[in-house]
Amino acid sequence: MKNFNKLFPALSLGTLLLLTACNGDEESGSAEESTEEKGSISIGMNNWAENVAVSNMWKIVLEEKGYDVSLEPVEKAILYEGLSSGDLDIGMEIWLPNTDKSFFDKYEEEIEWRETWYEGTDLALVVPSYMEDINSIEDLKVNQELFDSEIIGIDPGSSLMGLTEEVVSEYNLDYDLTPSSEPSMIAELKNRLENEEPIVVTLWKPHWVFAEMDLKILEEPKNIYGDSENILYATRQGLEEDHPEVVEWFDNFMLNDAQLGSLMAELNEAESEQAGAQAWIDENQDLINEWIGESE
Repeated sequence: MKNFNKLFPALSLGTLLLLTACNGDEESGSAEESTEEKGSISIGMNNWAENVAVSNMWKIVLEEKGYDVSLEPVEKAILYEGLSSGDLDIGMEIWLPNTDKSFFDKYEEEIEWRETWYEGTDLALVVPSYMEDINSIEDLKVNQELFDSEIIGIDPGSSLMGLTEEVVSEYNLDYDLTPSSEPSMIAELKNRLENEEPIVVTLWKPHWVFAEMDLKILEEPKNIYGDSENILYATRQGLEEDHPEVVEWFDNFMLNDAQLGSLMAELNEAESEQAGAQAWIDENQDLINEWIGESE
């Protein structure tokens, strides 16, 4: 993802927390009493599909355990500021060692960097699996007419698009990189798949499309997109002392590609993010029990 422009409209963290606090004041005293024993947990959530999915899933799991959980929409920079200041408890979307390196260097001593929950991210050009003779970016060069000399991209200005421009240049591809948006790109991908037509798009893992569509990542020998990374979570300092069981559960949390893909797909297909997360929880309770140390 490399800092894609797929974020919520910018709101200051202070405004968000003020709104949350005001809303809490309007709730009944009985609701506060019901969570008083366990306390409150705030999760900073930037608008990337996997982050929205796991944050909504954990919100439900923690609420079932008696915690009062808020999801705070934030951009990456605000996420790290909130964790370092203690205004946020948890951030789920930490890409290391490369993407978030600047934030790690800045806040290394001010934030608790915890455990990896997803291994092996990818940025790539992707084609349908039925295109059996197209396996590498180098294959695009000799099959230009097949694709009408077009690569369908996402938001202009995103890091993925910038890297793909480098790919087009370095591999001497006589292709137009067409900017659109993530939804528009996916809609076009679906349309071409239904008719088994050629298409090449910019994509990344983790993403729910890999759970629902038969796709393959093209080999990229020059490694312009960079090495795979891991996604971990981080907390404010002191959260482990305040809520040791929560940190233990999150340390145990791990999803493979199929599990995360299915979770994102549930949210994408459901009427609401909460409904999708609940449906996935209902189907994967054994896995959740492993994280929280419970048995049937």
